[in-house]
Amino acid sequence: MRLLVLNGPNLNRLGKREPGIYGAETLEDLENNLRLIASEQLVDMTFYQSNIEGELINKIHEAEDAGCDGIIFNPGAYTHTSIALRDAIASVDVPVIEVHISNIHSRETFRHTSMIAPVCIGQLSGFGTSGYELALRAFLLRRKGVKL
Repeated sequence: MRLLVLNGPNLNRLGKREPGIYGAETLEDLENNLRLIASEQLVDMTFYQSNIEGELINKIHEAEDAGCDGIIFNPGAYTHTSIALRDAIASVDVPVIEVHISNIHSRETFRHTSMIAPVCIGQLSGFGTSGYELALRAFLLRRKGVKL
């Protein structure tokens, strides 16, 4: 199984950016934790973070071209604004799980709407960085034939 973990704007600032909301764990910590779980489950994981919308779109397209089995995607603030990312996800035959560290539905009103969620197989929000692990586990269930 091959998965892409895709992180959008400001996620490179994890551990520094608003730790009261996002915690003290860095993006490197998060990636190392996922690598450990993935290696135990024989999952090949690739990680990519960008603050640039077009680069994220390119990675979504490349994931399909590379035969990726799924994408775990935290689009950051683009969640609420990017029709282009929504369309990129809709244009590929790769299942996507949207992940958010904080509960976007308990924050500012403008964060309550996701442009991305309608074209994803699921959304995890408010479980901290454990949401990424939960998304990985969901893809592992799909590999076993569990319909999600």
